[in-house]
Formats: sequence, C-alpha cells, structure tokens
Amino acid sequence: MQIIDGFAALFGSWQPAFFAILGTLVGLAAGAIPGLTGSTTIALLLPVTFYLDPLSALALIYTVSKSSDFAGSIPGILFNTPGTPQAAATAQEGFPLTQQGKQGKAMKMAVLASAQGDFLSELLLIFGAAYLAGYAAQMGPPEYVAVYFCAFIVIASVIGDSVIKGILSTLLGLLLAMIGADSITGFERFDFGFDYLLEGLSLVPVLLGVLVLSEVFARVLDREEMSDDRKIAPESERPEDRRVTWSEYRRCFPVMLRSSAIGTFIGMLPGLGATIASFVAYGEARRVSKSTLWGKGEIEGIAAAEASNNATSGANLIPMLTLGIPGSTTAAMLAGVMVIHGMTVGPMVFVESYDLVYGLFAAGLLCIFTYLIVGYFGSALLGRAIALIPVRMIYPFIFVTCFVAAYAVRQAVFDMVIMLIFGLVGFAMRRLGMSLPAFIIAFILGHGAEASLRRTMLLDDSGALIFLERPIALVFFAIGLLTIVLRIRAARVKARNLSGAVDE
Repeated sequence: MQIIDGFAALFGSWQPAFFAILGTLVGLAAGAIPGLTGSTTIALLLPVTFYLDPLSALALIYTVSKSSDFAGSIPGILFNTPGTPQAAATAQEGFPLTQQGKQGKAMKMAVLASAQGDFLSELLLIFGAAYLAGYAAQMGPPEYVAVYFCAFIVIASVIGDSVIKGILSTLLGLLLAMIGADSITGFERFDFGFDYLLEGLSLVPVLLGVLVLSEVFARVLDREEMSDDRKIAPESERPEDRRVTWSEYRRCFPVMLRSSAIGTFIGMLPGLGATIASFVAYGEARRVSKSTLWGKGEIEGIAAAEASNNATSGANLIPMLTLGIPGSTTAAMLAGVMVIHGMTVGPMVFVESYDLVYGLFAAGLLCIFTYLIVGYFGSALLGRAIALIPVRMIYPFIFVTCFVAAYAVRQAVFDMVIMLIFGLVGFAMRRLGMSLPAFIIAFILGHGAEASLRRTMLLDDSGALIFLERPIALVFFAIGLLTIVLRIRAARVKARNLSGAVDE
C-alpha cells in the first residue's frame, strides 16, 4: 500500500517525523492563543520552510494547520473566546459546561471528536485523492483554464457577505500575481523600475503582510480585546465531570460520524471552509436531537462542531492535489511551500513526487495521534498556561516576529517594506469587508492560471472558441456561472426579507 511507503519516507530520517511532531505542538499552542490562528502561524513559519527539505517543510505546515483546528476550541471552551473562527460553534456548548465546572469533559470530548473527524477525512484523502488525480491528469490547458475560472468564481462568491467585494478581492490578487517578467515573452510588467519586482512579488512578505500584520493592526485597535483578562471557572471535583463516560461517547458517536461526513464534503468544496462546516454540522445535530440542553452545555454540540471542523483538514487538500486548486487559505499556503520546493501543484504530483505526497499523508496521521494524546491529557494545562499570558504582550511579539520572518528569507530590507505595505493593504481590505482568503488564493494561483490560458491560446488559432470543443471545460464554466447566479439570487432574497422585516 502507498501509505506504507509514506511512513517509510516520513521515518526514513529523523527530520520529517520531528518537524511533524513539532508542527503539531506549535499548532496546539497557536490555536489555543486567541487571535493567533493557524493561518497566522503558518504565514510566520513560511520563511523556515526555505531551509528544510521538502517533506519536512510540508509536514511542518500541514501539522500546524491540523492541530490548530482542534486547539482553537480550548480558549472557546474555557474563556468563551474561540482561538479560531470555527471554534465559535464549539464555544456555544463548551463554555456553559465550563461554567458548570465540567471543562475537563468538554475538552476531552472536543479532542476525541476532532481526532475522529480528522482521521476519517485523512482516510478519504489517502485512498481517494490519487484515484481522482488519475482522471484530472488527462485534462489539458483548456480544461485547467475552466477549472481556475470555476474556482475563482466559487471562492469569490461564497467567501464573505458580498459577491462584488469577493470578485474585486480575487481580481486584485490576480493583478498582483502578474507583476514581473512575462513567463513566455520576458516582457517586464508593473515593475515600476524596481529590479526587485522583475521576478514578481515574493510570496512570504505578501502573506505576512496581508494575513498577519493586518491582523495585528486590527487587534491592537480593539481596546476591549487588548484589556481582556481571562479567568477559568473552578473545576468540579466529581470524576465523571472531568472525563467522557462510555455512555456519553456512545451517544455522540453517530453525531460524530454524520458531522465528519458533512465536514469532509464541505472541505472538498473550494472556498467554504471549516467555519461553515462547523456551524452546519452543529445546526444539523441540534435539529435532530431530542435533548433540551442545547445552549446550556449539550456535549453533542461539541462533538458535532469539532468532528466537522477537523474533517475539513484533509478534505481541503483533495481539490489542491487533484486539480491544483486549494480549498482554503492554509491549503493555498501549503501549495506555496510546494512551489518553493519545486513541486507540481496538481495531479502530476502523484507521479513526480509520489514519496513526498504519501509522506505528507503519513505526517497527517502522526499529527492526529499526537494531538489526540497531548490534547486529551494536556488541554487543561495548556489552557491554564494561556490564561497567564496577557493579551497586550501577544501582538507586539507577533509584530516584531513579522519583520524578522520577512527579512530572514532573502536578507532584503525591501521585503520588510513590501510586507508593511501589504499589512496596510490587508488592514484596509478588512475594514472594507473584502475577502482576504479570496485575495490570497488568487495571488498564489495567478501564475498557473495565466500560464494555462497562454498555452490554450497557443494550441489553436480559433482563440476562445477552443473552449466550445471541450465538454469538460464547458461543464466547469457552467458550474462557475451557476454558482454566481445562485449566490446573487440568495443575496437578493436575503435583502428582500430584511427590508420586509424592517417595514413590519
């Protein structure tokens, strides 16, 4: 089996396994600190990947993403301050349990559900991605142009409240991806006379600015959050309040299976992400449940939210590995690491980098086992440690780390300038309600989309009419157009309902 070869690659030397475990621990700490999300931590760690071998770099980034998805539930349960956006669903039932002194039960249920959902999603990734990639590898440049079009439209229209702002964010990312010398003609574009820009904008300072520095600016200006003091409610002395009983686990098991399926399905759809999956699964579990404890500490709610949350982790990689389209911001940054190390992003990666891909899958399984053990026995200790860290100390540290990380890659002061500029750009985009994930994904995929379009135009003299001869391409174009039509229609219905409610 291929996964056995993956474990052989992972444990072939000490480095990949070490960085897989290190990434898991870093992700646990990062997710547990409110404001320091997995995406932020990954952006800060990107410069480190330049100095690692490909498998160690991929394992580090992937495991940070997976473990931080679970760890975001820890501050949500303990302080009602979710460490990640998707953990807000977990906090709705977790924090009431903490107020009852049952935080031990809540956190153990969270890690059990997270590990189960993550494991099932990882199995689908291991045994299904290569199968789908075999079909995707048969597509040519016209089909890939259609896939990119579909992905950009879906991501732009689904993420955020405004379709227009999502499309503008995507277009801005594509425009900035075109900076530098043309890959075919060598013609210089948008370089403004700076030799630095001839190779295009460097990925690391852009990501650090848009994702991390803009977040620091936004958080520092929030005086209420900066003055927040976190205190943990006293824990119950009853042993059954500190653990998940067998009857509780058995009652939650069907909920976790159903929520894992929901999270896996949503995770495979580019642009939707873990936050939507968590609330959909939570809502579905609440709909079918007969319990009267919802909102007061229903453990099924924690199981549903966490199983679906982590089930998106492995599923997010399926569109990236089969079509070259990242399903989330973290998947897009993982694709960036692949590009940094000269790997193909798309179905051919299973042929060209077979051992690295299955080594990455093995690192994912190792990560699940590690955060299950550490989270089950150490979540309470981690929560108490986080409570001791003043919020006002976190963001100055991140601010300084951003400049160190930006400079470390190429020892160029200009990289720090670019990062600062994009920090301000990202902050402005946040204030305007534009979509940062759509911008990042478009920026990372822009080079591939342009190359596919240029190759398509060189295939035939018929120009854009070549797409009419490609049924698969037409299907993807139709999906993209249908998505935006449905999204605009849903927005109009929502606006009509709101106006009707106001009139009443």
